[in-house]
Amino acid sequence: AIPMWAHQTEVGSTVRLQPPPSSYQRYQQQKETVSMVHFRSPSKAHRLFLLLLLPASLAFSPAAPIHSFVSAQPTSTSTSLFSASNTAPAIPMWAQHEISITAPSRGCHLITSEVNKAIQKDIASMKIGMANLFIQHTSASLTINENADPDVRRDMEVALNKICPGQWTKDGTFHHTMEGEDDMPGHVKSSLMGVSLNIPIKNGRLALGTWQGIYLNEHRDQGGWGGGHTRRIIITLQGQS
Repeated sequence: AIPMWAHQTEVGSTVRLQPPPSSYQRYQQQKETVSMVHFRSPSKAHRLFLLLLLPASLAFSPAAPIHSFVSAQPTSTSTSLFSASNTAPAIPMWAQHEISITAPSRGCHLITSEVNKAIQKDIASMKIGMANLFIQHTSASLTINENADPDVRRDMEVALNKICPGQWTKDGTFHHTMEGEDDMPGHVKSSLMGVSLNIPIKNGRLALGTWQGIYLNEHRDQGGWGGGHTRRIIITLQGQS
């Protein structure tokens, strides 16, 4: 199915999103156009009647023939979904990948290169679109932040531990404590940071800023390559060339 996209119309400083015209509205527009075409060729009786109604300065002006007043068309600001050649819009392409990553330790980890490697073949042919990343876990999360200085990732973990300390598992604040001191704080941090990201696709690549990177945030202590929690991330691409 071809999705319906909204177009924008600017009025002063306000931008209003308007849906494309429905089939019935397009029929009404075509009907009005046909009526105008029929009206462009008035009969001799109509010409005489209009001539009598017009002011003398206009009726007998050689620079203003009768048909120029009869054929005037209203201006339109609507935007069609179709081009001038009446061609249908391109059908979007879809692709989906799953990657599995085990973080080396608890904390925030940069995974932009792993994501780009998984999608490079499919995204290369997309000029415009959207990528969705979704992590299938309740004690890990995804976010976008600084990709250069590793101290940012270290400080992010410190801040999260201040916001939701593991001590709350011991002092009676939390009741869900059977899976360890880091479990319930991990659930809270996952909801705070989020499990899904939407990133625009532009000219065959993820439209990340210069200093933006994709983080996998591991909120459990049982880390370690090969011995920790393997995190599954679903990457869904939608776009067109």
